[in-house]
Amino acid sequence: GASLAAAIEGTRLFPELVGQMVAIGEESGALDQMLAKVADFYEIEVDEAVATISTLMEPFIMLVLGVVIGGLVIAMYLPIFKLGSVI
Repeated sequence: GASLAAAIEGTRLFPELVGQMVAIGEESGALDQMLAKVADFYEIEVDEAVATISTLMEPFIMLVLGVVIGGLVIAMYLPIFKLGSVI
């Protein structure tokens, strides 16, 4: 029989903002709109975090690809150079 906001705040699995927004939505009768706003807020937050992480990983990925491609090029040309030194 408790309110949804009280249940959300009692579990401590959700951020405090979610409980507050759910409480406001229950009081105003617009719970669906408040949940949609919370979802939009956290979606934007996750998108920004993913963009930041991918930006930070780009140099590492380029370095790994450079090493792999350089290794392949050396593996292809090394036998040719050794063949030239034998002749």
